[in-house]
Amino acid sequence: MSDTHTDDAAETAPHQASPGEMLRRERETQGLDLEEVAAALNLRPAVIRGLEEDSYEEVPIATYRRGYLRAYAHLLGIDDTPVLEAYRTRFGSVDAAQRKVTPIQVTRPPSHLGTWLFRLMTVLVLAGLIGLTLMWWQSRGGNEPPGIGQSDPVSVDRLDGSSIIPDSTSPPPEAEPESLPPLPEEDIDAVPDTDIEAASGTETTVAEEPQEDTSPATTADEVDADLAETAVEQDAAEEEPSAPEPDPRLLELTFNEQSWTEIFDANNERIFVGLQEPGTTASVEGEPPFRMTVGNATGVELVWQGESVDLQARAGANNVARFTLGE
Repeated sequence: MSDTHTDDAAETAPHQASPGEMLRRERETQGLDLEEVAAALNLRPAVIRGLEEDSYEEVPIATYRRGYLRAYAHLLGIDDTPVLEAYRTRFGSVDAAQRKVTPIQVTRPPSHLGTWLFRLMTVLVLAGLIGLTLMWWQSRGGNEPPGIGQSDPVSVDRLDGSSIIPDSTSPPPEAEPESLPPLPEEDIDAVPDTDIEAASGTETTVAEEPQEDTSPATTADEVDADLAETAVEQDAAEEEPSAPEPDPRLLELTFNEQSWTEIFDANNERIFVGLQEPGTTASVEGEPPFRMTVGNATGVELVWQGESVDLQARAGANNVARFTLGE
């Protein structure tokens, strides 16, 4: 933003304080340094100095200017409405002129080379798939096992020494036992009874002796002991684990209103910083004790070690809480 626009806008409202002057007076009233404010807002000191002097060369976009002015006012704990109203009164016409400038979008026609390459790749992929399908079909046709109906007939040898080829459609004939020649009467007495029974085709059965059960019997006391042991194991499995102790390294924050928050741990390392919007939550982990700065403290909820921390009691006149937690 040029100095000519700043001077012209300042002449339109000579009796109203500029937004930068409002912020600078409040900062000096609270005794804050410019570098401290820049570190709290995570901005360069040159940007903060430009905001207080109503010189916006460091912030050329109007949306960012209003956002920085609003964040600056919230950090100081004052209402941002008068600050933004003063900015609109002085620089509203300049912002409107900037918003009228719209970028020109240039569209290029699609390249014909890309279309041909796409078609060529499609044809190559289809040809590869067809070739793989043919190779698979040929390899599958040559390795199939012969079917049941394609097997050659097998010759069967008979007991008399001749061979026959049975019909594949009918089951093979069962071999019939040949009849033995009769024994002479004088030799019948010399043959044992078992041989006679085998020759005559009769079967003899031998009664099997019952086997004794050698497995040890289970007593009633052993059954009761097993049931009791099973019940104890089930009770131990059903016991719920004890609740874990709260972690002193963990901070839980809930932002009900817009707030700027900064947290340092015991190692003087900044573990959390930024302007938080309403409805957001954050979990911060570090080594206690924690050195904290919470803007707009009445709109923030803090939980540490499972207990809620009262920020309203720690807030100052500007609704900014600066304290050390966990000493």
